[in-house]
Amino acid sequence: MSQSVRTSPAGSERALSEAYDTALLDLDGVVYAGGNAIVHAVESLATARAGGMHLAYVTNNALRTPDAVAGHLTELGIPTGAGDVITSAQAVARLISEQVPQGSRVLVIGGEGLRVALRERGLVPVESADDDPAAVVQGYGGPDLTWGRFAEASYAVARGVPWFASNTDLTIPSGRGIAPGNGAAVEVVRIATGAEPQVAGKPLPPMHRETILRTGAERPLVVGDRLDTDIEGAFNGGVDSLLVLTGVTDGAQLLAAPPQHRPTYVDADLRGLLTGQPEVVAEGDGFRCGGWVASAGAERLELDGDGEALDGLRALCAAAWTAAGEGACALDGGKALARLGL
Repeated sequence: MSQSVRTSPAGSERALSEAYDTALLDLDGVVYAGGNAIVHAVESLATARAGGMHLAYVTNNALRTPDAVAGHLTELGIPTGAGDVITSAQAVARLISEQVPQGSRVLVIGGEGLRVALRERGLVPVESADDDPAAVVQGYGGPDLTWGRFAEASYAVARGVPWFASNTDLTIPSGRGIAPGNGAAVEVVRIATGAEPQVAGKPLPPMHRETILRTGAERPLVVGDRLDTDIEGAFNGGVDSLLVLTGVTDGAQLLAAPPQHRPTYVDADLRGLLTGQPEVVAEGDGFRCGGWVASAGAERLELDGDGEALDGLRALCAAAWTAAGEGACALDGGKALARLGL
């Protein structure tokens, strides 16, 4: 995917699992939700893997180790090795290792995933600002992370110690709803110190680099449910993306997406890996996809036809993104989306 203004989802005559050598899959909202497998995920991934596609799992959550993530996926029926999991903890540990000497102490504000990743890079995790750390790293530590940990980070950062964050996602999904994510914790330290961390996770380049280094992917396809991490990360990396509608993004958010948040492909769930993607073509003053034609009026998006709802959504995207250009579409698409049940 080039860094240009995308005005419609792309088409593919071949199944995406055949057109790309590696799927770089987000986890929460794509493969599982609240710890349980999302419908169609297990069988779709098994079919893609049997057809020769390499599956890699890319997560901004720095709490769990790759071993723990792989074990969870295997329990869900998706056989996975630790080497198939790439975390923001690994990306930030590499970033730190490039800026401090091997064997340096690093103050950890987070969970075991960060400690394991730092040791992998020859760095020494410590717990106090008084342990003479060469860097501070902050990652999601789960609901039991105490307020005193933020104070330790603040003490060190205020002394001028370089500050790193695994990611800055403000929220994280849980089985009970949406909870504060690492980005919310980073804000606490930012407010206390006035400093800015170096960030490694999606959608920033260090995470994409870590993923490519660990997978060796030549034709990767990013698969995610979030526009501001997964899809923007693919945009920043110059690779194609598939948005699945099993997570946080709904149709209205997709229609309003600015260029860096516009996916190459859109599908309902991971079954989209196993099929081709219908082409969206210009027709008259609008765009056709399957049995639907969409156009942008003066104040609203208009939709006509019948057939697969996702075809209608793709046609609407073409109309909305063309109307928006390099901005975000402000035209009302509510009635059109309601016709599609999205």
